[in-house]
Amino acid sequence: MAEVGAVYDVAPVPRSPSDVMSTGETERAPAPRATNRWLTASVVEDAVEVVSAIFDEAERRDPGHGRKWVALVDGNVHQIESIASEAKSRRIDLAILVDFVHVLEYLWKAAWCFFDEGDTEAEAWVGDKALSVLEGRASRVAAAIRRSATNRRLDGVRRRTVDICAGYLLNKRAYLCYPTALKQGWPIATGVIEGACRHLVKDRMDITGARWGLQGAEAVLKLRAIRCNGDFEAYFQFHLVQEWHRVHESRYAGGVVPMAA
Repeated sequence: MAEVGAVYDVAPVPRSPSDVMSTGETERAPAPRATNRWLTASVVEDAVEVVSAIFDEAERRDPGHGRKWVALVDGNVHQIESIASEAKSRRIDLAILVDFVHVLEYLWKAAWCFFDEGDTEAEAWVGDKALSVLEGRASRVAAAIRRSATNRRLDGVRRRTVDICAGYLLNKRAYLCYPTALKQGWPIATGVIEGACRHLVKDRMDITGARWGLQGAEAVLKLRAIRCNGDFEAYFQFHLVQEWHRVHESRYAGGVVPMAA
């Protein structure tokens, strides 16, 4: 399992919940656009180490902590705890948001417990519940879908799926502050990191027939991250200098290098 992290800059773009959930028939407000992306990935370092590297890069960009910092996550508890701990130790005022797309995925799973497969009313149901979550009513949505499941006497897998969705909304409600995020113009989805998981990791590491050892996989990931960040030429020059020091300078410590014609 690879841990993948990203840092990027974004100009705030205030939006409303209805902007996010607008249909193709209405004009959609533009979303914040990521710039100056920096990626990192590792298969040997754990989440704590990768999160620390992310914060190092962010502090390099904003050493005085004068900008607003926002962390987008998929809901993984360990990652959230690592991010919160790192922010506290560095005295950074950080907003943590759960990716709204993950919320939609849970809502869609719950929707198919109430509707037959292919029923077009499911889309309207998800849209209504998603809009309520964006408006800051995640707890009400959780209670409503549980009440609906009880009224319809759902049981077995369908009831468990509904309860999982409701539990997710309740457990993550501290990180579902979408009204504030939209008003302030912050991003609420993790498209940057999802894309990185594909082109940085899977396009090379998950090809058919590939077999990797940890050290080899780690080296390839680091090189791919360096290239994605636009630092490969600078890195390769550094690599050549270090190789010369390691192979030649250490061998001929006296400074005399034998030559042959």
